[in-house]
Amino acid sequence: MKNILSKIAFILVISIVLYSCSITKRVKDGERLLMKNEIIKNDKKDNSEELSKLLYQHPNSNLLGYRIRLNLYNLAKVDADSSYQEWLKRHPKTEKSLTALLSAKQVNRLGNSFIVAGYSEIFKSLGEAPVILDESRTQKAVLRLKNYFFNQGYFNTKISYKIDSAEYKKAAVEYVINTGHPYYLDSIYAQVASEEFRNLYTKSIRASLLKSGEQYNATNLDLERDRITTYFRNNGGYDFQKTYINYEVDTLNTPQRADITVLIDDKTIKKGDSLIKEPFRIYRVKNVNYYVSDAVSSKSELTDSVRYNGITIHSKGPLNYRPKTIANANFIEPGGVFSDFRRTLTSRSIGNLKVFNYPSIEYIKDSADSTGTTLNANVYLISKKKYSFNPSFDITHSNIQQVGTQATIGMSFRNVFKGAETLDVSVRGNIGSSTSKYRNQENMFFDILEYGADIKLSFPRFVFFTQTDRIIPRRMFPTTNLSIGYSSQQNIGLDKQNLTAVFNYNWTPQRRNNISVDIMNLQYVRNMNPANYFRVYKSSYDRLNEIADETNTNPDYFDTNGNLTIPEGGESFIKDVLTGNTDLQPNEDNYRVVRSIAERKNRLSENNLILASNVTYTKSSRFNLNDNDFYTFRTKIETAGNVMGLIAQTQNNRREDGTRTFLDVAYSQYIKTEIDFIKYFDLGNKNVIALRAFGGIAIPYGNSRSIPFSRSYFAGGSNDNRAWQSYRLGPGRSGGINDFNEANMKIALSAEYRFNVTGPWNMALFADAGNIWNALDNVEDKEMTFNGLSSLKDMALGTGIGIRYDFSFFVIRLDTGFKTYNPGIKQGSQWFRELNFSKAVFNVGINYPF
Repeated sequence: MKNILSKIAFILVISIVLYSCSITKRVKDGERLLMKNEIIKNDKKDNSEELSKLLYQHPNSNLLGYRIRLNLYNLAKVDADSSYQEWLKRHPKTEKSLTALLSAKQVNRLGNSFIVAGYSEIFKSLGEAPVILDESRTQKAVLRLKNYFFNQGYFNTKISYKIDSAEYKKAAVEYVINTGHPYYLDSIYAQVASEEFRNLYTKSIRASLLKSGEQYNATNLDLERDRITTYFRNNGGYDFQKTYINYEVDTLNTPQRADITVLIDDKTIKKGDSLIKEPFRIYRVKNVNYYVSDAVSSKSELTDSVRYNGITIHSKGPLNYRPKTIANANFIEPGGVFSDFRRTLTSRSIGNLKVFNYPSIEYIKDSADSTGTTLNANVYLISKKKYSFNPSFDITHSNIQQVGTQATIGMSFRNVFKGAETLDVSVRGNIGSSTSKYRNQENMFFDILEYGADIKLSFPRFVFFTQTDRIIPRRMFPTTNLSIGYSSQQNIGLDKQNLTAVFNYNWTPQRRNNISVDIMNLQYVRNMNPANYFRVYKSSYDRLNEIADETNTNPDYFDTNGNLTIPEGGESFIKDVLTGNTDLQPNEDNYRVVRSIAERKNRLSENNLILASNVTYTKSSRFNLNDNDFYTFRTKIETAGNVMGLIAQTQNNRREDGTRTFLDVAYSQYIKTEIDFIKYFDLGNKNVIALRAFGGIAIPYGNSRSIPFSRSYFAGGSNDNRAWQSYRLGPGRSGGINDFNEANMKIALSAEYRFNVTGPWNMALFADAGNIWNALDNVEDKEMTFNGLSSLKDMALGTGIGIRYDFSFFVIRLDTGFKTYNPGIKQGSQWFRELNFSKAVFNVGINYPF
């Protein structure tokens, strides 16, 4: 109670100090602080950002009505150095003492030091200078608003403004807008000077963005310019530019109706001292030349050449690449019309080979052509280094690992088989110290050791299935990836070995769409020390110990401290319970708990063999990293065990429980599907709302009653529900009773409001909802399973605040999450009982969580 009262008192004192600061403290006499902009459009208030951002001046930012950044600025001294010099004059004895201690020069410099001016500079950088009303800028805003509405088809808009300055040193501006009636497009004509381009325009007129009957909009006129220009330049218009398209707008014939004439002039060229006009012509490509060199070679050194599929490839000495590889990346057709699209597609295709730097493509008019409509295309390729060395070093931390260091050494080999293949080889190692909860019996500090190696071979084409051009043409950039990896972990007890192999096809049907197909995704997980299970999963062991202590357990199963020995005691007690050698009966809760612990132990400590295939489809509307108004949709479906089932049938190897095995390992069989949707809303001024919805379920069948740990879901962590640590949430309302809580079904919903504070500093308010459940597997506990729509009340809610620093190319963030609704605690205490810093979860992450 005492702590709560002190916190309340502290908050009240801070609030009084801030509110006591006058927001007009830095406003001079005769000036007025802009407090409010109000826009009245056609007798109705308009608060849309679209109009607001057209104004030249905006009031100081506020948070819930309080201008915190303006008050921070007002707390700073305007000229700290001058104030310091005045203070010295008023205290000559102090100045003399400081001079004797330091020097006169150093005493003068103190005015610019952090001690004197530091806090003021901090407040200035975090704060915001007062926005002083400038009526000339208000008048400019009126002109900008008129232009805006004129471009929307309101040709007779009337705008006025009023300044309310009743409050001392404060002002509010009211903009009054009367748009009048808009104009609509009536007849649309075209005048194309060039006969060849007139024919092109006629072919494309159905795709026109200008439609009779639609409201006049200058944006549509500009978009139509872009459309016509793109169409012309993709159909032979080599020297055509957007500036040759103009419009004539006639509003005299019919009220509120506008006739539009599209004017496409001839090109203007200079001959001698005169400018003359010539009609645009359609250009064709005669020759396509590729010049392949290294960074130091000149064009004159390229003495060898080879022709393939109509293109000529020049090189210094014998060509190091198969001609087919370069020809397949080329989309500029000899004899075809000039096309910007084909040039761009060629550039992207060459980049996809990953063995050349960004290509340079130029078109030169063929001097031998008397008609002047033939081009030669020259493509300049500079080879990347055949080998590259990629070392990295990281310091890691997790809920298992207190501290760790990881080093990776990678090598890339390009153009391995002269077909632009890339071979990536890497080895990695990690040494670390586990948290005290998982510390080994020897109490060694460095008790975690992991090492591994990966090999990946990429082909810029489909291998094995080569006749796919009709289904997946070259313009979709088909790629084949073959990879194999091995890792070994000697950490908190089970000591796993992991072998993976993937055979993948990948292609891009459209610019921002991607399809990835794992024809084969093999994973073999071998647990080297399964007898150590109860030392790792301590919560299961503690619960088993409690039950054993309450049951007629064989005393030989206990150690001198009265605990079940590991592993013999624990395993023997489980066996006795399940075979009826104790007083526990199958209908008792403790019996079901022991059976659940046994099933979980067998599942998490047994070896896994997974042979899966999957398809992942991704679609995004994002143009670039600065685009904050987009969506991303990803869906995946995976199936495992069917091929292994056919193989295992030939061997007919079964265990006592009926499961089939391959090489004495029970293979996993399941179907898994996921949907992930992300949507960003750009509110302007670096304000963004980001939403995410994720749903996934993996259903075991056939040879499996549960999902392998590596394919299951968990909740919590820096990219999930940030109010819980990784693996600490769920399943369902069970309260995260296990050391590593996972399940085969997951729902996750997240929302963030991101806003800029100052410069690279940003903040976010977020809410994360979701949970994991067991569904259609061998778990029967109602608290852990999904039982229809009623289980949605088990979705946990975490809310919080985040601080982010933007380095432009990546973001570092610190998110603080609070458990707002915790389904894992008793009813009546689930809401708002853990909204305090002692139970908060702090997450450090790189880049945004979604």
